[in-house]
Amino acid sequence: MQEVLLKYFPKLNPTQLEQFKNLEKVFPEWNNKINCISRKDIDNLFIHHILHSLSIALKFEFDETHTIADIGTGGGFPGLPLAIMFPKAKFDLVDSIAKKITVVSAMKNELNLQNVNAINSRAEILKPKYDFVISRAVTAFPNFYNLVKNIILSKTKHNKQGIIYLKGGNFDEELKEFKNFKIFNIYELMNYQHFETKKMIYLPVNKKTL
Repeated sequence: MQEVLLKYFPKLNPTQLEQFKNLEKVFPEWNNKINCISRKDIDNLFIHHILHSLSIALKFEFDETHTIADIGTGGGFPGLPLAIMFPKAKFDLVDSIAKKITVVSAMKNELNLQNVNAINSRAEILKPKYDFVISRAVTAFPNFYNLVKNIILSKTKHNKQGIIYLKGGNFDEELKEFKNFKIFNIYELMNYQHFETKKMIYLPVNKKTL
């Protein structure tokens, strides 16, 4: 695990490496109590979930000026790995299912993540607004856009803001109504078979978009 992390992220410090190690160790224990990830897939936690989440960090950097909402976070992906990666940025991990937020809260404490808030809520009633909204394929992209468009800041100090969405398969139809989006092939960023069909969608959202 450490070797792979340092291959893609050579600037990780010992504290971060220890947090990733603990995430891989402790999350399955909580998943046995409250099912957030398929128990058939939990053996693939590192590649399928931790590393998949971190693909975002190969294209985006977050610092103390960024606020990020992970909508439909489930057990904390992609939010937890990204919060470890970017300890100065503020992450709100949001899910409408309370027991999943119980897991997120426990992991936040286990990993001593001071930059994470665990929130039990539906996206459409959130009051804060964010520079970025991130998620892993909780619904079709147009549905997701309609859920979160009102919680994205219409104007920020950053060059980039908007939606970062991890999704697999073909979704050309889903993107027909949108312009100016970018699609990154995760397999080109991380050469693992699991990522062959995985994509990262980035839709800039600003005052003109809204």
